[in-house]
Amino acid sequence: MTINYKDIILSYKKYGDGKDNIIILPGWGETRNTFLEIIDILKIDYTIYILDYPGFGNTPFPNRNLTMDDYSLLVIDFLSQLNITNPIVIAHSFGGRIAILLSSKYNISIKNLILIDSAGIKPKVTLKKKFKLKIYKTLQSLANYLPKNIKTKVKTYLFNKFSSTDYQSLDPNMRETFKNIVNLDLSNYLSKIKCNTLILWGEKDIDTPLKDAKIMHKKITNSELIIFPNCTHFCYLENTYVIIKIILCFLES
Repeated sequence: MTINYKDIILSYKKYGDGKDNIIILPGWGETRNTFLEIIDILKIDYTIYILDYPGFGNTPFPNRNLTMDDYSLLVIDFLSQLNITNPIVIAHSFGGRIAILLSSKYNISIKNLILIDSAGIKPKVTLKKKFKLKIYKTLQSLANYLPKNIKTKVKTYLFNKFSSTDYQSLDPNMRETFKNIVNLDLSNYLSKIKCNTLILWGEKDIDTPLKDAKIMHKKITNSELIIFPNCTHFCYLENTYVIIKIILCFLES
């Protein structure tokens, strides 16, 4: 199923036919497939909607760069077109960025919010990272003085050497969007979230470290934090049925 929003044809999937609606906002690059086990249980009592973001799944990426506000407004329009009000939101990683903005900046009414290893807090740039970036920019500049047939090869080598695998895997037209997203710090929005919030986190998450979870828990007034020992950024895949039980208890209470 799809909806049209400006120049984006947003693909989504609906499961179940329960009274309350659950919107699942997956992480960057994820599709509905990683949530199927959770969906199979929740769809018994709830109506589930899960989205494919532009550039992933069945939603093409538009011919322009996107910001976090673009993603948020896209979801808001989705809710409006489907007449969904006061939904439950389950958000993982990048999806947490959207959920934070929906429930704070855009003041969208959310019945319950579940953040799983959520992104949104910009990491501090260490001296090591600053030094690495400076070296990269210097070497790229020096490469401009090389003969044309060598310059392209050197620049490509430097790009692969210094950039992350996530960044390298993106189509060139999505890289500016990726930078727009990861460079935005949403810390100041957390205290504006008023809905009951459950925060689930992997103890050994290195993508969004545990200290981020503790900051979110401290700043979101009506929140509860549950930490999963020995789990990574994908604790919902590593402890699926435990997390399903916790989510059901949270929603039913």
